[in-house]
Amino acid sequence: MTALIYLIPAALFLALLGLGAFIWTVKSGQYDDMDGAKWRIFIDDDQDDHIPD
Repeated sequence: MTALIYLIPAALFLALLGLGAFIWTVKSGQYDDMDGAKWRIFIDDDQDDHIPD
């Protein structure tokens, strides 16, 4: 039972840390372009436009 004295605050701290990280990513615009990722797969990056001399 004495282990709960350490485990409950540690769990609350980790939960608040995760919530803070999630809020930070939302505020920094991480989730703004949800449609761009699914269309980026169709962009061909293997073009021979930049052939070295």
